[in-house]
Amino acid sequence: MGFLKSLINTFSGGMNCPACGMPGARKSGNEIACLNPLCQYFDPAKRAGTSPSVPETRSGVGQQPSSTPSVPASAPSETVSISYRNSQGQGKSFTADKSSLRRRHNHILVRVGPSWKQIALSRDRIGNLSEVDLLLPERDRSDAPQPTARERQVLGYHKKYGTTSPLYEKIRAKYPNW
Repeated sequence: MGFLKSLINTFSGGMNCPACGMPGARKSGNEIACLNPLCQYFDPAKRAGTSPSVPETRSGVGQQPSSTPSVPASAPSETVSISYRNSQGQGKSFTADKSSLRRRHNHILVRVGPSWKQIALSRDRIGNLSEVDLLLPERDRSDAPQPTARERQVLGYHKKYGTTSPLYEKIRAKYPNW
C-alpha cells in the first residue's frame, strides 16, 4: 500500500507535508498546502473540492481529533521560569505554568510553553529548585514527609476500594495531606 501511495503522489504532484508528515500536500512555488486541518500549512481555500477526511496518524490508522484540545488556547496567566541542565549538559530555560507543577518521585511534572505540553524534569538538574519547590503543593515539597513504598501501597489500596483498617488510619494520621 505504501508503494502505491508513493506512485500516486509522484504522478499527482503530491508530497508529504514537511511540518506534520501527512501525505497529499501540494507545493506551488514557495507555498505549501497541506490537507491536515491541524497543520500550520493548512489552507481551507486550497482544499475546496475535496471531501473532509480524518488526519492520518503515524500508525496509519485515522482517528478523529479530540473535541477537547490538550493544549490551552492561550498562555496561562501565572508562569514561572525554570532553569534546567539537560543530560547532555546544555542549559535550558523553560516558561512553565505555575498551576501545573506536580512532583512525581524525583521529577517535577509541569506544562511548558510555547506548546504548553506536559514534560518531566529531573529535580537534580533544575537550577532554581528552591524557587520551584516553594510553588509546589504542600505535600509535594522537598521538606514534606513522604510515605514509604509500603505505606503508599496501603494508602492506594484503601483509597481505591473505599475501605479502611487500623493500619490505614495510622498512616493517614501520619500523612494527613496525602
